[in-house]
Amino acid sequence: MLEDELTVSTRERDGVAIIDLVGDVTTFAEEKINAAYREVTNDGARFVLLNFRQNDYINSAGIAILIGIVTEVNRNNQKLAVSGLSQHFQKIFRMVGLAQYAEIYQDEEEAIGRFQQAAAE
Repeated sequence: MLEDELTVSTRERDGVAIIDLVGDVTTFAEEKINAAYREVTNDGARFVLLNFRQNDYINSAGIAILIGIVTEVNRNNQKLAVSGLSQHFQKIFRMVGLAQYAEIYQDEEEAIGRFQQAAAE
């Protein structure tokens, strides 16, 4: 297993901080994902989207990392969503309870539209 199995980058679109995850989410991803989350939080993000559109694999260590992000999002009074998950991983997110804390959307556009609705409410 190599440490470069995951590339993490951040960007902002329409008031939403997007964390793009390209590659496998495993134990090696922890520092990269946490650093990206800290970056967008320090920049004042209210809405955070984890974009999995180029992701093929998430193992139990990866799920644990994401649970940690959910905890931080709740502590920081932010809203979290995920997009681009395969049907398989959508099912796993629901089974482990992550879907209770992060809305699941098919794609980035759908998630951003929902965040904009929430901001207007």
